[in-house]
Amino acid sequence: MANENDYDGGEIKILEGLEAVRKRPGMYIGSTSASGLHHLVWEIVDNSVDEAMAGFCTEIQVTVHADNSITVVDNGRGIPVDEHPVKKIPTLEVVMTILHAGGKFDNSAYKVSGGLHGVGISVVNALSKRVVVQVRRDGNTYEMEFSRGKTVKKMEVVGTSDSTGTTVTFWPDDEIFETCIYDFDTLHNRLQETAFLNKNLKIVLTDEREATPHVEEFCYEGGIIDFVKFLNEGKDVPEAFKEPIYIEGKSDPDAPVAKMGEVEVSLQWNSGYGENVMSFANDIYTPEGGMHLEGFRTALTRVINDYARKQNLLKEKDANLTGDDVREGLSAVISVKLPDPQFEGQTKAKLGSSYMRALTLKIVTDGLVDYLEEHPKPAREIVKKAQQACKARNAARKAREATRRKSLLETASLPGKLADCSVRDAELTELFIVEGDSAGGSAKDGRRRDIQAILPLRGKILNVERVGDHRAFSSDTIQSLITAIGCGVTTSAGDGGDFDITKARYHKIIIMTDADVDGAHIRILLLTFFYKYMRPLIDAGYVYVACPPIFGIKVRNKIHYVYPNGRQPEDEILRDTIQSLGLNPDDNDEDGKAKDGKITKKRKGYTVQRYKGLGEMDPKQLASTTMDPKTRILQRVSIEDAVVADRAVRELMGSEVGYRREYIEKHAHDARFLDA
Repeated sequence: MANENDYDGGEIKILEGLEAVRKRPGMYIGSTSASGLHHLVWEIVDNSVDEAMAGFCTEIQVTVHADNSITVVDNGRGIPVDEHPVKKIPTLEVVMTILHAGGKFDNSAYKVSGGLHGVGISVVNALSKRVVVQVRRDGNTYEMEFSRGKTVKKMEVVGTSDSTGTTVTFWPDDEIFETCIYDFDTLHNRLQETAFLNKNLKIVLTDEREATPHVEEFCYEGGIIDFVKFLNEGKDVPEAFKEPIYIEGKSDPDAPVAKMGEVEVSLQWNSGYGENVMSFANDIYTPEGGMHLEGFRTALTRVINDYARKQNLLKEKDANLTGDDVREGLSAVISVKLPDPQFEGQTKAKLGSSYMRALTLKIVTDGLVDYLEEHPKPAREIVKKAQQACKARNAARKAREATRRKSLLETASLPGKLADCSVRDAELTELFIVEGDSAGGSAKDGRRRDIQAILPLRGKILNVERVGDHRAFSSDTIQSLITAIGCGVTTSAGDGGDFDITKARYHKIIIMTDADVDGAHIRILLLTFFYKYMRPLIDAGYVYVACPPIFGIKVRNKIHYVYPNGRQPEDEILRDTIQSLGLNPDDNDEDGKAKDGKITKKRKGYTVQRYKGLGEMDPKQLASTTMDPKTRILQRVSIEDAVVADRAVRELMGSEVGYRREYIEKHAHDARFLDA
């Protein structure tokens, strides 16, 4: 029997081929959740986009088949199929089965590229139960088949072809992923973004999971100019800013390869108060920015201040405008291309290539100086908007300070009818933000008083998308939220204010609203507030949405609760649940009202109750279905969720009526149980 303290060579495991990927998939694709599942598509598409950036691909087709397999087709050069000089097997097999085998290392095949630098497609192979690759080149069509990283069908010629390109079809491995169901909106948004970043590249997305295949086509002649216009859809854009500013430039042609790069920037101001600047490096979104974003921000602030001084719009006694001031209401896209990008972290959230800061700074400075000199009217409006932002920022600072002083004074009774918990360890405590006094009362009675705090809100929170910081921080409801949570706020530009996440009084902040139209409205407003003023809480995973049941099916004396699943309409979920209980969903039903006024449907052998409001459940029901850590369902809010919510508020509650009309026409068939 081996001694447990023995540690020798036999303890060291060597993972051959792609076994390491299957053993630790999170190291390569981030997670095995839906995010990781979709990452497989991005890796294949990124290879096709690399061909487009190299000038060899004009169209990419992505198809979701009925069984949730994916096919990606491009008209690039096609993966090489000749014998690899070192491995002595087809190069296609090398690319598919060996990590770090690709054409992205010496800049000969690709001057710039995204993807995982020779890792991407082999990782997809490792994490798929089946992969079929067809390559069209040299007048032939070649095919190989793989399974879980292993070659199961050697390369063979299966036909002729008068075109070139690569077709990859893969079936994600259900032994690896928590779900193998692709979300159309996630695919749609990412592929549209890719088309924006690659001018004139045509991308076609087809979903064959519907009776009639759903097809979306993206192709943008204006590239990132169209992207910025898209970001500003639903917002009021003043006449002076109707046409986005566009700046592009390259490094000196004599610069060493390691210092080469291209910079492309488009920007446009709207009459709003937030900042929406998106940065990309080789088409990879860098949510934490990096050197290219630093260069852009520095150039923008410096050039606008210099212009304002030169035109005497800023007097000698006036302080310089800050970055927050000049970026208020700004939507911008920064896209850089470079041969060997250095990212901070495996997730590539931040560009670390230091020379891109100086290159971006120079190109944006030169382009913006020329624009302001050639367009005096928009230039003056830019300065004027920044000056107004400066005044509002000072007013917002005073409102924030007043809120903080008020918070410090209210030690005995925190605002907003907060029922606090007794435990003071933030890692253990939860704050439920509840809609209305009725639901708040049930939640207070049903909570765990040691770790769960309740903050009822009266009515709808202020729509912070349409007001400035000073107005938002003057709102009693928002002051209650800020004071209860305790960590302060950022400014709408995202990098000011007094935010300190270490002072957060709860590490779970749970939005708990009614399962109706008003509840959804309040939820989206709260998400927008957190995204705009407390985004680090979302990044840290502190913000959640509660999932209360939508129906209760009472059979004899037991209630079976029915929850939304995000995939089916509510009536279908109800029907499926009734059938799973061995009951007949087609029995004639009779609407009735219980003594407490709750709407019910009485059927043979059971009763169905629709929970339109949290207050319709007694404290014990609310606790067991929605609040008890052992039985509840919570959805953690991600930045992607918050961005979608932010855009929804902008479009559905902004000044443009057309977006609301389009949304209603598109989603009217999905309506269920609308309020009378």
